[in-house]
Amino acid sequence: MLIVDDSALVREMLKSALSSCDDIDVVGTATDPYQARSLIKQLQPDVLTLDVEMPKMDGIAFLRNLMKLRPMPVVMVSTTTAKGSENTLRALELGAVDYVGKPSADLAGNTGRFFEEVRAKVRIAAEANISPLTQRPAISTPPAAPAAHDHIVAIGASTGGTQALRTILANVPAACPPILIVEHIPPWFCSSHAARLDEICPAKVLQAQDDQPVQSGTVYIAPGDRHLTIERAGRGYLCRLNSGAKVNRHRPSVGVLFDSVSKLANGRAIGALLTGLGADGAEGLLNMRNSGCHTIAQDKASSVIWGMPKAAVALDAADQVLGLSQIAPQLMQLPSRASPRRKRA
Repeated sequence: MLIVDDSALVREMLKSALSSCDDIDVVGTATDPYQARSLIKQLQPDVLTLDVEMPKMDGIAFLRNLMKLRPMPVVMVSTTTAKGSENTLRALELGAVDYVGKPSADLAGNTGRFFEEVRAKVRIAAEANISPLTQRPAISTPPAAPAAHDHIVAIGASTGGTQALRTILANVPAACPPILIVEHIPPWFCSSHAARLDEICPAKVLQAQDDQPVQSGTVYIAPGDRHLTIERAGRGYLCRLNSGAKVNRHRPSVGVLFDSVSKLANGRAIGALLTGLGADGAEGLLNMRNSGCHTIAQDKASSVIWGMPKAAVALDAADQVLGLSQIAPQLMQLPSRASPRRKRA
């Protein structure tokens, strides 16, 4: 792997921390994107760690060029300031596998958890399926008035999900059924994430609020530190948020959303489990299928990390296993199903 950072201290500390692992080989370090470009050609690294704020060319511009010309797994290493969070979101949209927030300006202190996270995410990135960067989704015309729909859509995603969600939401109509989304992102990302998705989605995208009515033509993103569920309200639903214990090591948890939909939607729902590490949402998707809902898992070829969808497929939780480009159209129409499936023993 190759480390790219303009700070000599960061480069040396990352090199030391990563080289201490038997399964990670640091082949070089670079001070800026131009040096990194030469070293990539020379050393052919499998993974890159990349800073954002660097001289000559910032990390976002370099990542954009890299993903077009020489796609490879990249882990961003950046600050967690407001500016840093916005840049990290842009990097994830461009195809970075994941990110790690630098602990503070005083990097010499409290670095144990930081380096542990870097090691873990470099290992994940080494297994990632990276595709060339294609043209950004077109910004659609202003959405039309929402139409009535008799089903809801629940989507779960993790690693690689930022890019996958942009592809799906850019291709839903303004008058789409209500869409509820849980993605494994930290709380300081959620508001910016929803705003950036809103820019390219014909429907309205917003961060979910407690007791908020679930309406057609609207996409609801779970806050980064609260579970999202639904609650019956007359003939419709309300968003409900809670700060309960983590489920499958996550809050928000995809499984919590899917379980809620499986219990209340009476089969009038579609669940989609997208790219991501682990198994969060797999059992929930099975519960949705057993309750009569239609279920979809993203296929291996289009997933950055085929972990969560793979776990769902292994449980026979998916009615369909589809490529990313095929999912949006399927979410708009609810297939008929005579009765719920018999639950697996």
